[in-house]
Amino acid sequence: MALTQKHRVGIFLALAAVMAATRMNHFGALPDASWAVFFLGGFWLRGSARWAFPILMAEAVLVDFIVITNQGMDFWSHYCVSAAYWFLVPAYFSMWLGGGWLARHARALDARAFGLLVGSLVATVSVCYLISNGSFYWLSNSVPQPRSMGAWMENLADWYLPYLRTSAIYVAIGAVMHVLVVKLTATLRHDQGAGRPIH
Repeated sequence: MALTQKHRVGIFLALAAVMAATRMNHFGALPDASWAVFFLGGFWLRGSARWAFPILMAEAVLVDFIVITNQGMDFWSHYCVSAAYWFLVPAYFSMWLGGGWLARHARALDARAFGLLVGSLVATVSVCYLISNGSFYWLSNSVPQPRSMGAWMENLADWYLPYLRTSAIYVAIGAVMHVLVVKLTATLRHDQGAGRPIH
C-alpha cells in the first residue's frame, strides 16, 4: 500500500501518541507499547527512518525523563538508567529493522504474510530482548555481584515471554487495522472503477 507523506506523518503521530500514552507506566494496566511501536514504525514508515526513528527514540527518552523526575528522583541515578540505557537505541532499531524487513517481503494479505509476520516479530523481539536485557544485566550497577552466565539465562527466561506477549498483542492490533485499511481502500478503488457513487 503506497503511502503519501501526509499518511506517513499521520501514522507517525499515531504511533508517537500510543507510545506516550503507554510508556508512562511500563507495568500498568495498559502495558508499554514501545517495542511494537518501533516494529510497526519500521513496517509502515519504511524509508522514513532518518527522521521518524530518531524522533521516536527521543520521545522514549523524554517520557522516561519526565516519569522519573516527576517521582522526585534524579534521572541518572534511577534503577533503570545506566550505561546500559543507551543500548536501547540498537535494541529499538532492531525492532524497526524487523518491521522494515516484513514490509519488503510480505506483499499480500495471505497465509505466507502471516507466517512472515509471526517469524519476524519473534526474531526481532528476541534480538531486542537480548540487547536490552543483556546490556542491563552485564553493565548496570543495579544488578548485584557476582554476575554469571547462569544467572543471566535465568533472568532472560523470567522476562522474555511477557515482553513477547505484550509486543504481539500490540502488533496484532496494528495488523488488524492494516488489513481493514487495505481492504477498505481496495473496495473504494473498485467502486470508483466501476463507476458507482461513493457515499
